[in-house]
Amino acid sequence: MKSAEILRASLKWGGLLALAIAVVGGGLGYLVDGNRGLTSALIGTAMSIVFLGITAASILFANRWFGTDLFVPIFFGIVMGGWLIKFVLFLVLAVLLKDQPWINPTVLFLSIIAGVIGALTVDVIIVSKSRMPYVSDVTLPGDEKRPN
Repeated sequence: MKSAEILRASLKWGGLLALAIAVVGGGLGYLVDGNRGLTSALIGTAMSIVFLGITAASILFANRWFGTDLFVPIFFGIVMGGWLIKFVLFLVLAVLLKDQPWINPTVLFLSIIAGVIGALTVDVIIVSKSRMPYVSDVTLPGDEKRPN
């Protein structure tokens, strides 16, 4: 499995996970605090999946420059830029949503945490099953005689 395939699988399964968290979290939020809890769970799920999706999308976008002389600085510039965007966006949303009467902060927090832990679990499972080599361009003894 190539890195682009791994990231696409991560985005796909992360999206399905977000849907599951939205349904379960929204239902629990509604039971706890009515429409306020439902809204909080949906916003928290959307926040977590958008933030985690930015990372995979930025890596997929940065990989377009693979093989060029400036790949490494472009790659890290794009990925770090995505991280900074996520950080600023999170701070802005935290300040804007902090004292809103239509938000249940506990439900919002728990749905964000569920999204983050779930997405990390999905990523670990996908990467561990990917069989991606740890190193490249390695020649083992006897490989020089073996046809490619």
